[in-house]
Amino acid sequence: MKTCTNRQTEPPIWARQDGARRRYVREMFSRVAPRYDLLNSILSFQLHHYWRRQVVRWLRLAPDSRVLDLCTGTGDLAIELARHLGPAGEVVALDFCEPMLKMGRAKAHRRGLNHTTWLQADALQLPFTDAQFDAVTIAFGMRNLIDKPAALREIFRVLKPTGKVAILELTRPQRPPMTWLYDFYALQILPRIGKHLSQADAYVYLPMSIQHYEHRATIADYMKEAGFMNVCYRDLTLGVVCVHTGVKP
Repeated sequence: MKTCTNRQTEPPIWARQDGARRRYVREMFSRVAPRYDLLNSILSFQLHHYWRRQVVRWLRLAPDSRVLDLCTGTGDLAIELARHLGPAGEVVALDFCEPMLKMGRAKAHRRGLNHTTWLQADALQLPFTDAQFDAVTIAFGMRNLIDKPAALREIFRVLKPTGKVAILELTRPQRPPMTWLYDFYALQILPRIGKHLSQADAYVYLPMSIQHYEHRATIADYMKEAGFMNVCYRDLTLGVVCVHTGVKP
């Protein structure tokens, strides 16, 4: 006689929104930190530098701005912001993964960007009082956060009135044939390249986390619910990435 059970299998790590995913993400990025920049350049065909420059340009920051870069990783966007602002401005680069921050600190030091502060902390519990920053940015980190509405509420809280937010994220193109080409690259080619160059599981997680990332309009709705005005989003490079922007009233 067969016995039926109601045992449920847990969803894959990229589809979970819990502490297990948070721990996995931190441990994964700790492992890939030494080769993260090389892999970014190879896998994005060097386009990630262009995408970050576009974000900085769209923000239209005053030279004395104070900017918070969340999920900074190895700090490429923080460094681009610091270079753009010059010594009159200040950039706080925040991440919860210390090995990634270590790489970012070293890069900033080599470039003489001493007006950048590197801080290990959680994007869901920011260690700042209200209304501290003229702008907040986040590049390629929003999809890894287990509570995106909570993160956006924290961003809103630490922004000054009229402060701006910009979210740069990898996304799945919406129109064929780009959708088909992207899926083939992300699901077939990218994991194979990652397997040879770094931790194999990281480059399975990466494309699957993009596949499960919320729709562009859903992120925009989260931003509006957090209190942001003038919320809009635009695709770059045929929809491979998307930039969401908004303003705190």
